[in-house]
Amino acid sequence: MSVRFDNLGLSENLQKTVTKNGYSDPTPVQAQAIPIIQQGKDLLAAAQTGTGKTAAFVLPLLNEIEKDPTDYQPCSPRVLILTPTRELAAQVAENIEMLKGNLPVRVALAYGGVGINPQKKALAKGTDFLVATPGRLLDLIGQRMAKLSSTHTLVLDEADRMLDMGFLPDLKRIMKFLPEDRQTLLFSATFSPEIKKLSLQFLNNPESVEVSRNKTADLVRQTFYKVPKTAKADVIRDLIIDNQWNQTLIFTRTKYGADKLCKQLLRDGFKAKAIHGDKSQNHRSTALEEFKKGELPILVATDVAARGLDIEKLPQVVNYELPEQAEDYVHRIGRVGRAGLEGEAYSLVGSEELPRFKAIEKFLKTSLKATEFPGLNYENYKESSGSGSEGASRKKSSPRTSKSAPRNAKNRDSASKMDKSKNKSPRGSRRRASGKTSETRKQNETTRIK
Repeated sequence: MSVRFDNLGLSENLQKTVTKNGYSDPTPVQAQAIPIIQQGKDLLAAAQTGTGKTAAFVLPLLNEIEKDPTDYQPCSPRVLILTPTRELAAQVAENIEMLKGNLPVRVALAYGGVGINPQKKALAKGTDFLVATPGRLLDLIGQRMAKLSSTHTLVLDEADRMLDMGFLPDLKRIMKFLPEDRQTLLFSATFSPEIKKLSLQFLNNPESVEVSRNKTADLVRQTFYKVPKTAKADVIRDLIIDNQWNQTLIFTRTKYGADKLCKQLLRDGFKAKAIHGDKSQNHRSTALEEFKKGELPILVATDVAARGLDIEKLPQVVNYELPEQAEDYVHRIGRVGRAGLEGEAYSLVGSEELPRFKAIEKFLKTSLKATEFPGLNYENYKESSGSGSEGASRKKSSPRTSKSAPRNAKNRDSASKMDKSKNKSPRGSRRRASGKTSETRKQNETTRIK
């Protein structure tokens, strides 16, 4: 018998909210985690992005707060949720606001990169949930504006990423301010040795829940193209034009690579923005919001900057460069294929990236195949020795005037601007083999993880 929300012990109010927000049946991580959390037990959960893990801890915590309302104490949150990035913190807070429905629940948000005074004022009023990044939380604790002695539940969301970003010392400091008898919920992409060690330090006899790491990939059609580093910008442009994409998330491995690719896309007449750790919080927030609303057709991002990005029905992602860590590949493609919907992931694999490609195969425990990009004249490009998304170095060839500007209005700044300004024509300087179209490309080798 399948598990339903109405037999998970949630209140009538929460069940109505769940239905209103379009949820039908709980995801595997929700079905397994919610009963454990409601019993007050510590939890160690391995779940990828896109599995519904945020609702898995938010719903039972809302249920507990609804059953046991208390007077607000200044600066004393009942639930503390720690996230590795500002974007993820904002996303979690947004999900709480959505799932609480009409419940009189307060949510405070605290992260760096913005003024601290509004955050202090919100905490001074008292709050049920405090969603924070470790660094800003320690600032607030130091100013006596965050008191954790009465916090009954701690959630470590994407704990693996917090470890990767060097937050372990901060986490240890924060633990000293929390009660020993708290409930602790730790969510990670995998049960790595580091996560298991962390759970021994912070959790008390936890229950374990693990959602198959390949499950997110099941609904994603994965296509790998062998593309020289110097040809990648041209291939990206052709993918967008030929398929008339209106909403595309492109991943790069470095901040420099994100900026360089974004500048090239802008020169080619596309509307695009890049987000990474060196961008201001206002720039990142604005770009994310525009992309989610469909106002920005192309978003170029590093892995960390895209954490917390949750978009319904995102049709495709592109790996301009393969990530350093194989599990980050699953995080990336997990942006599509959500809520039972199919999506596509395209990866451009340079010769220098073959070790990363093999690592992804090993991680997914499957055989993958990278094919040549249809119509690409490989003789017109030569590999450069630079790292990341360094400048292209290629042989001269005839420009592709037939596709010199994006056909889709949503993907261009101005068609007339492209026509009048010859010096801004795209780098469409490779010859396409005759008869090679987007239909041919779609029929080309693709890989679906079964």
